[in-house]
Amino acid sequence: MSRYRVACLLAALFLFCSDALRAQVKKDSSGKVPITIVNNKTFESYKTDSFSYYKFIGDVQFRHGTDLLFCDTALLDQERNNLTAYGNVKIVQENGTTAMSDYLNYQGNTKKAYMRGDVSLTNGADNLWTEELDYFLTTKIGNYYQGGTLQSGSTTVSSTLGTYNANLKESRFTDDVFVTDTAYNIESKDLGYNTETKLMRFFDSSVVTNENSVLHTASGNYDSKNQVAHFNSRSSVLNEEQYIEGDTLNYNKQTGLGDAAGNVIVIDTAQHATLYCGKAFYNDKAKTILAVDKPVMKRVQGNDSLFTRADTFYGAHLVMKKEKIRPAAGRAILKPSGKQTKKMVPPADSVGVLRDSVVLVPDTTSPRYYSGFHHVKMFSDSLQGKCDSVSFNGRDSVILMMKTPILWSRKSQITGDTVIAFLKNGKVDKVVVPNEALIVSRTGPEKANLFSQVQGRTLIAYLVNEELDHAIVKPEAESIYYPTDESGAYIGGSQSKSEKMTVFFAHGDIEKLLLEQEVKTTMTPFSKMNIDAMKLSRFQWLEEQRPLSIEELFK
Repeated sequence: MSRYRVACLLAALFLFCSDALRAQVKKDSSGKVPITIVNNKTFESYKTDSFSYYKFIGDVQFRHGTDLLFCDTALLDQERNNLTAYGNVKIVQENGTTAMSDYLNYQGNTKKAYMRGDVSLTNGADNLWTEELDYFLTTKIGNYYQGGTLQSGSTTVSSTLGTYNANLKESRFTDDVFVTDTAYNIESKDLGYNTETKLMRFFDSSVVTNENSVLHTASGNYDSKNQVAHFNSRSSVLNEEQYIEGDTLNYNKQTGLGDAAGNVIVIDTAQHATLYCGKAFYNDKAKTILAVDKPVMKRVQGNDSLFTRADTFYGAHLVMKKEKIRPAAGRAILKPSGKQTKKMVPPADSVGVLRDSVVLVPDTTSPRYYSGFHHVKMFSDSLQGKCDSVSFNGRDSVILMMKTPILWSRKSQITGDTVIAFLKNGKVDKVVVPNEALIVSRTGPEKANLFSQVQGRTLIAYLVNEELDHAIVKPEAESIYYPTDESGAYIGGSQSKSEKMTVFFAHGDIEKLLLEQEVKTTMTPFSKMNIDAMKLSRFQWLEEQRPLSIEELFK
């Protein structure tokens, strides 16, 4: 027989077998879509005691419904509708989703593909790589168990375990999750990510870092497209200026606005100040903080700490600086109604340079100040206070107390229309009262009801180890005090007036006076003294308003 006739006979036999396979496919009455051969170079048929299969070699192509399968070599179990493929395995789905691997075990009736060796799954801009993938062609859900990486745009996610839904663009990663992006990095135990909406969901302990901050959370979500975050478990964020922690955190990076709620802690690392409150609002662009719901501020002062409670606390930088903003050429002008006009911004000169806008922005190199408003109480081991409003100046270490202020230091009480305390090395070094100044100190046993008093228009008091050392009062200075003899027994009551008075203290009590200009002084023996009448015109003893403990401020 000639070679030509042999070739024709083999071709006819191949066509007959292929037609026979297709004929068998058409006779399938199981209701399942059978796997059909589309192309190959050679094939062989095998039969065992339990099943029979066909082996296809060279440029193999199958069709299963709307899906195409390619490989170098394949074994088709037509009875079970299963396929095993080797070498350059490729699955192409109708909408363009493509899966590739070295090896494939495909169950046609369930449309489940077990892919092994250099596996990749591509769906639009999403690319998944792993060594082992279980992929369901109907739902387009892939699972990996031995490590995998998903890349979508500038975001790359790797984990030990993962699930990717190509239909919904939804993925879930667990166990050693790492996310890298041009704007941030994430380490997590359990993370969900939608590659279309760019929404990340946190299901377990996670750390998010970027150029300026570090975030810790265990529950919530982050919309990386719109840069909006909501965290609904105990979370914290640390940046160059402060640390914020709360039961919930929300933040919008575009506006710079955020809030924290539930046992909130705000730490100013530069000012050594900590705010405790029920809720806080912060502006990352203006660098401001507003604390409400029973806020208490703790300021570390050397070995002591000053706690201050108010209805509201507000913090901002002391110094603002000018910054130029150049508008984009050709931007539309907005009417007050918000509607665009057709008029465009013209060039400011012939070379087309637009006029710069000048705005004020916080100078973050300047210290931050804090102001507390209404029902203010202050407590430290050596200093207590009460007023309506208070301000802490970080640069000059100044405490400004306003509206009915009272300051207690050991046995002494200072009042006036305003009280200004200056701190040095963390301790009160000087107190200034610019108007209606009054110092009162209880002297002797409490039941004696004796009070040393000094008043005048202005007062400058100097403290040593946070105890009154001496004070200068002027003008219209007046005093009442009770001198003692060498044995410490009181000899009477002394009343003095002068335009200027220097008062020297010992152990919180008046020790001696230096009177200058228009001096008047009288001494009354105890036997002739009316103790109740020994009061200056502005005398007030407000010990019952004095905070007695830190716990009192947190009630």
